[in-house]
Amino acid sequence: MLWQTILSGLAVGSLYALSAIGLVLIFKTSNIVNFAQGQMAMLSTFVAFQMLTRWGFPYWLAALASLVFALVFGFFVYIVFLSRLKRAEVLSQIILTLGLYLVFRGVAGVLWGNVPFTMPAAVSTNTVHIGSAVVTWYQLFIMIVTLLLMLVFYAMFRYTKTGLAMRAVSQNQQAARLMGVSLTRIYGATWAVSTALGAIAGLLIAPILFLSPSFMDSVAVKAFAAAVLGGFSSLPGAVLGGLVLGVMESVFGFYISTDLKSTFVFLLIIGILYVRPQGLFGTREVKKV
Repeated sequence: MLWQTILSGLAVGSLYALSAIGLVLIFKTSNIVNFAQGQMAMLSTFVAFQMLTRWGFPYWLAALASLVFALVFGFFVYIVFLSRLKRAEVLSQIILTLGLYLVFRGVAGVLWGNVPFTMPAAVSTNTVHIGSAVVTWYQLFIMIVTLLLMLVFYAMFRYTKTGLAMRAVSQNQQAARLMGVSLTRIYGATWAVSTALGAIAGLLIAPILFLSPSFMDSVAVKAFAAAVLGGFSSLPGAVLGGLVLGVMESVFGFYISTDLKSTFVFLLIIGILYVRPQGLFGTREVKKV
């Protein structure tokens, strides 16, 4: 039973990890904490829902359209709204992303209403036995898809020109600019990729939850927690933080209390950060004054 609980936690935790990667990627490159991440993923998921249930398109085409929308949407949001606040105070950037959160949620409410919808799943939700554990094919699908995405993302970030430029900008923006890297283009690409990662997480978790304008709120909060737990500047830390968070939630919810699982998890995270404020993979910053 413990093995089954851990597998369930890994499935959910992998979705937290995907969303956390997007948050960390934006923060590392543009130094902005995107509080609208969950709502941008929610709108992208609704695009797939509209095509699937209202217009009758096949799942693969609806998912592809959702990802294309997410890429364009993320780039658009940065260019139109955030690019003007590159040198603004952090508080101004936070207020703007919180404002976008409310705007995007309101737009979804106007277009689709606030009644929860059932989102079709990409594969069967029938169960399968793995040793003594019983999991669904969909949970296995989630873990396989997220693992493949992380490998693709790692390869892109390490071997492509755009990925190398993102790494350069995240390490030293001034040096990257002097080397001819267009910061605006890289920032826009980062927001596009981050929104696409959030959209994939939304597409995968929507069949588990009911689809509504607020369905990504809890996922976004857990993604922030995962990013902080792993160290907000560490991509591997975001992955580990998401997986650890998912497993802790699942184990505590099964053996102790489902009502208190989130409370316990966040208390544990607070304890970890008290001992190690920079997170599991973060590094201490030393500033000269």
